[in-house]
Amino acid sequence: MADVARIAGVSHQTVSRVLNDHPNVRAETRTRVLRAIDELGYRRNLVARALVTKHSRTLGVVSFDTTLYGPASTVYGIERAAREAGYFVSIVSLRTIDRAGVVDAIDYLADQGVDGIVVVAPQASTARALDDLPLGIPVVAVEGGHAGDVSVVSVDQVAGARLAAEHLLGLGHETVSHVRGPSDWLEAEGRVQGWRTVLAEAGRPIPDPLDGDWSPRSGYRAGKRLAAMAGDVTAVFAANDQMALGLLRAFAEEGVRVPEQISVVGFDDIPESEFFTPPLTTIRQDFTAVGRHSLEVLLRQIEAGEPLRPERLVVPPEFVARASAAPAR
Repeated sequence: MADVARIAGVSHQTVSRVLNDHPNVRAETRTRVLRAIDELGYRRNLVARALVTKHSRTLGVVSFDTTLYGPASTVYGIERAAREAGYFVSIVSLRTIDRAGVVDAIDYLADQGVDGIVVVAPQASTARALDDLPLGIPVVAVEGGHAGDVSVVSVDQVAGARLAAEHLLGLGHETVSHVRGPSDWLEAEGRVQGWRTVLAEAGRPIPDPLDGDWSPRSGYRAGKRLAAMAGDVTAVFAANDQMALGLLRAFAEEGVRVPEQISVVGFDDIPESEFFTPPLTTIRQDFTAVGRHSLEVLLRQIEAGEPLRPERLVVPPEFVARASAAPAR
C-alpha cells in the first residue's frame, strides 16, 4: 500500500479509502490510485485484513448432492448473492447427511475463519442435525423446515404443488395422480401435502402417490405403470421436471399421447423443460431470490454481532404454462 501511495502521489489513508470504496474520494484521485494498483499488480492481504477488521469477508456453505438441480441451483444462487455483497464463498459438499457430518462441516468452516454459514438442508435429517447445535457463528438454513433456533429461507413447496393440482383440476380432470420425491426430503413432503390438500378440498379421489427418487429413471418406471391405466388416469403431477421427463418417455413408448390423453405438470422449471416433447408445464422456483434472502438474513446476524431471533422467510413459486397440460377429453 505504501508503494501504491508513493506512485499515485497520495497518502496511505487515501489508498485505503479507495480499496474500501469510500465515497469521500475525488474521481481523479481514485483513478490515479487504481492505475497504480494495476501497474504494481497489488493484491490486498486478506489474512492481515481479517486480523484487523475481525471479518474475513468469507462465508461458508454446507450442501448435499449438488448433482441435483435444486441443491446445485440453490448453491449457485447463494454464491452469486455473496459475490454481489463482496464476500467469497467456501463450500463443503457432504455425501451423506447426519448430525456428525453437519457438525464436522460447520466446525471445519469455522476453523477457516468464515463470518457466517449457510446450510442447504433439503432433507428432514439435515434439519434435525441443526437442532441445538453449539454454535458460535451465524448460521442460516435453506429449505430447512423448522430447524430449531436457526433462521430458515425456503420456497413455498406447498403453494407450488397447489398451483399444479389446481391448474389440472381447472382443466376439467377428475383427479390428479402424483409421482412423489424421496420421503426424507422436505420439498417432496411439501409437494405431496399441497397436491393432497387441493384434491381433498375439491372432494376428488386421492390416488396413492407413486414413489420416485428425483431421477428420470424413476419417473420412467412410474410412467410405465400409469400408461397401463390410460383412460382412468388423465393428469399427472410429477414432483420434479426430471421425473416428468421419464414420464414423457414412458408415455411415448406406450403410445400414450401428451396432453391429448394424459396431461403432465412438473416442478422446478429446469432450463431443458421448455424443450421437452411436448414443452413441459411446470412450477418455477426462484433460486436467485432464495440466495439473496439467505444472504440478507445471514448478514443481519453478522452485523449484529450477537444472536438474533430466528427468521422464517418464504419465497413464492411461479406457475409456467406450456403445452404438456390440456383440457380433459
